[in-house]
Amino acid sequence: MLIGPPGAGKSSIGKNLAKRMNRSFIDTDEMIEKRSGKKISEIFLEDGELQFRTLERESVLEALQQPDSVISLGGGAVLDSDTQAVLREMHQVIYLEVSISNAAPRIGFNRDRPLLLGNPRQQWLALMEHRKPIYESLANYQVSTDNRKVNEVAEILLQELAK
Repeated sequence: MLIGPPGAGKSSIGKNLAKRMNRSFIDTDEMIEKRSGKKISEIFLEDGELQFRTLERESVLEALQQPDSVISLGGGAVLDSDTQAVLREMHQVIYLEVSISNAAPRIGFNRDRPLLLGNPRQQWLALMEHRKPIYESLANYQVSTDNRKVNEVAEILLQELAK
């Protein structure tokens, strides 16, 4: 289970890790988009954040039922109390940390990130101020993705998971 903010590399690292472990990869944001037939930004704009969070909770709880999977949660999925309760019972919750200087070029602070509209850097920092303690409290292990390649982080995680 990979958690962390936008730009931490959850999807790319998760795919790499799943391949190395011969497991399936599940991205809950992709699940939401497939189910709804809309991009996440469209859900936020057309249906509102509350509807998005409902879809997110359902997708996360379904993904957690899939055995032998590497799962990447959307950055805000950890805000839900039901999701937090389930994650607290898990033994392999990994928090991928990233600084804003490394996150910015990865995500480009584009329109597909509805919570980062307006002043994206300021919004990202505000999100992190609120979410970082939650990420840290739920994680069994954390690793910084700053200045590291996907393969490098995946290798670190493989070594940690083998312990």
